[in-house]
Amino acid sequence: MQFVSDPPIELKIDEMKKRVCWQHPLISSKNIDQTKVVLENEESDHQDFSFLVLGDSGTGQYRGDSPQRRVMELLLDQGEGANFALHTGDVVYLVGSNEQYAENFIDPYREWLVGGHQPDTIDYDQMVFKFPFFPVPGNHDYYDLPWIWGLMSKVTSPLRKLFQRQFDLDVGWHGSHKGDVFARAFLDYLQGLSDSDIQQHLDTHYTSSSESEKCLRYRPGEFTRLPNRYYQFRQGGIDFFALDSNTFNAPQCLPNTPAGKLLKEQLLKTRQVLMQKKTEALRSAVEAAHLDVEEAYSKVEQIEEQLLDIDKQLTNDTESVVDIEQLTWLKRQLIQSWQDPKVRGRILFFHHPPYVTEATKWYQGQTLAVRQNLRWVLNEVQSEVTELIKGRPLVDLIINGHAHCLEYLKTENTGHADSHLNWVICGGSGFSLRRQRSEGPELTEKLDGETERIVARSQFYIGRYGHGSQKHRPYSGLRIDVKAGTPPKIILQPLVAERFQHQWQNHVMDAIEIG
Repeated sequence: MQFVSDPPIELKIDEMKKRVCWQHPLISSKNIDQTKVVLENEESDHQDFSFLVLGDSGTGQYRGDSPQRRVMELLLDQGEGANFALHTGDVVYLVGSNEQYAENFIDPYREWLVGGHQPDTIDYDQMVFKFPFFPVPGNHDYYDLPWIWGLMSKVTSPLRKLFQRQFDLDVGWHGSHKGDVFARAFLDYLQGLSDSDIQQHLDTHYTSSSESEKCLRYRPGEFTRLPNRYYQFRQGGIDFFALDSNTFNAPQCLPNTPAGKLLKEQLLKTRQVLMQKKTEALRSAVEAAHLDVEEAYSKVEQIEEQLLDIDKQLTNDTESVVDIEQLTWLKRQLIQSWQDPKVRGRILFFHHPPYVTEATKWYQGQTLAVRQNLRWVLNEVQSEVTELIKGRPLVDLIINGHAHCLEYLKTENTGHADSHLNWVICGGSGFSLRRQRSEGPELTEKLDGETERIVARSQFYIGRYGHGSQKHRPYSGLRIDVKAGTPPKIILQPLVAERFQHQWQNHVMDAIEIG
């Protein structure tokens, strides 16, 4: 039995639309763009600005110690003058439940919240941020928990507390309710309001003008909701595009060809091996309290993710569902961004990385699906703005999570518009860390039926390394400085809180200049 369940893409899209009353008649009549948000601060026009990045953070504790809290303290120490924070998804583990928000989000990030000096008094669906916080949903923010696992979690909870396991299981009775918890925590949740209440709400909070349309105002300390699961905002002449990659990551169906049948056989064999490994990891966690329970938990979670990916490939016997509405929106907005003389750069951020050298991600069907769908968008945009590009990158930076590491990559000539771009993965901010793949830093791909060639190279990787008593766990976040000028100069400042032999040490790594 699967430990978690992932709702179908159609359901994710439909439910999220209902929650924000997508294109409600009152919203349409007021000419409101539900994908744009204006951050109101005194420095929104300054070309020199900074922001922080974290991701895959919402985890449990090491006997009273919290990896994500360690990263947060480092961000606070090194983040002076930063304008906002981006979160690359998987805000709360393991299944996005509101039961975990108090311990796994509100308390660790209390300095960013109004009333954070008393975090126990803040409800997950009533959070207001003093420091602007822009998240995207990760796969765990959509996961649900089969009822039998919820029951087992509650029954065993007193025993887990009694034995004070080194790393507890972040589950309760239920999961995210198909992403509802994330929506109530961060989005402008309008579902259930009367028309008169919606009218008053729109008149109060959707008063900023974006060209000829109105959009939501993000006011730190007062009102900090986001208009939608994917959205756009501007800072210092840079357009930021936040995407929900959970709705364009479906693996393609296996072709009914000899090659497709062979791939199916290989997937079935891999699945059998993974199921055995999962059983062994669970047995290790249950039978021997003296073992590294965090290691066992990490293995189970990693295997579960691989199994979900394989099962999606094996059961997908029709054309894959793709969130074409979101992808078309991104295409249109990127074109408009290039046509706007006030814009000097573009940054994308979403959960699933199209390029990554973490040990398990590169060959997953989800990775390929996201890469292909993003390529389609960028190819379309490039064909429309070729005269405007003039040797500049189509986008200046793409930021992802999902892989539990900190990585900086550069693409080579991919044969598509994602060539020669800068990619950052920031997904090591609290949950179990992952190693880099044994094949090394170069990623190869068969392009247009040709022989394999290098499409990307990892320039920098921070993840778990060492074994046994020499195991290092470097949890990480980022400070990113954007400098004035066109194209903008971007400086990455890796921030690392490393746990080694039950001790913590902070590292501010050498800065990386791109652009």
